[in-house]
Amino acid sequence: MSGFLAGLLVAVLPLLAAGFWLGRRTARPASLAGLGTPVEHATFETLHTASLATPPLRAGLTEETARKSARKLRSLLGTDALCLTDREQVLVWDGVGAHHRTEIMERLTGPLDTGRGEAFPLTCDTPDCAVRWAVVAPLTVDDRVHGALVACAPRESAVLVRAAGEVARWVSVQLELADLDQSRTRLIEAEIRALRAQISPHFIFNSLAVIASFVRTDPERARELLLEFADFTRYSFRRHGDFTTLADELHAIDHYLALVRARFGDRLSVTLQIAPEVLPVALPFLCLQPLVENAVKHGLEGKADQCHIQITAQDAGAEALVVIEDDGAGMDPGLLRRILAREGSPTGGIGLSNVDDRLRQVYGDDHGLVIETAAGAGMKITVRLPKYQPGVHLARRLTPR
Repeated sequence: MSGFLAGLLVAVLPLLAAGFWLGRRTARPASLAGLGTPVEHATFETLHTASLATPPLRAGLTEETARKSARKLRSLLGTDALCLTDREQVLVWDGVGAHHRTEIMERLTGPLDTGRGEAFPLTCDTPDCAVRWAVVAPLTVDDRVHGALVACAPRESAVLVRAAGEVARWVSVQLELADLDQSRTRLIEAEIRALRAQISPHFIFNSLAVIASFVRTDPERARELLLEFADFTRYSFRRHGDFTTLADELHAIDHYLALVRARFGDRLSVTLQIAPEVLPVALPFLCLQPLVENAVKHGLEGKADQCHIQITAQDAGAEALVVIEDDGAGMDPGLLRRILAREGSPTGGIGLSNVDDRLRQVYGDDHGLVIETAAGAGMKITVRLPKYQPGVHLARRLTPR
């Protein structure tokens, strides 16, 4: 998909440049010293103008994004007026002749239904109206028409018809990318919900059972565990932000481990070695806790003696290096590969595969989980977290102290 979109952009931009030049050459000074030929100058201006129109469009087609991008799009075409519509209304009108809004929407029924462009004369009783002709180019995403780009000019122009179609195609590409971004966000939210669903049935039941066992014998201990449980679930089920800090994630892990130790007693020991300088590093929410839960499960599974889990977080220059290691039952490497590829059972290893997928989505494929394991040899999971990554930031403080 991304290769197709990139190829489409490469094919469209020269046509946009040509249309821009043809529409503007009579309005520009003849001297272009230092900027090459007129076509080269037009190409530069086209690319620059297109880059300015891109950010709003990547947020989808709304009144606000249409308003922010309309003037740049009109500049690309060199027309007297341009409007962007959805399927119901004109979102923005830039330029002269805004009194044609109603007529434009009445004429859009065919193009919006068929997805084919159309050009037609405008009817107007205003003698000095500068726009007499309209070119409609539908905006489509995944073969669905979301709206239209309408360019208005004083007279019919075959060049404008072609240029408007190419600009509309470029806008459609940006809207498709916006749709992909939204789909990716929905996927991440769905996977977080999957992690929460995994936490809910087993951990909550076991934690409440442990707390109940202390209610009569040690009420103060039961109260402390209930507070640990409340803090952990509050963090796990919060509804704001895709990212958290390493400090907050480790704080939630501490609540989780307190409840697990209450259940298993001396069978579980945990060592933490955390470098203070990496505590503010931002990372995807619920990214490390599932790995610790996996270590608890496989560390104690099939063992009657003690299990030791070690959690370290170190400063590694541009990255924070987090390692979670247990001396438990380990796992067959072939089974691990199938789990990470989601070829196992629907619930088996959901935490590992989910975290691996999310890390790759946020930081790139070279930042997936690095797992060292073998049957009977424990498991070591390494996570590399870039300290600074575009788009990875905190909207506000997440966990109250």
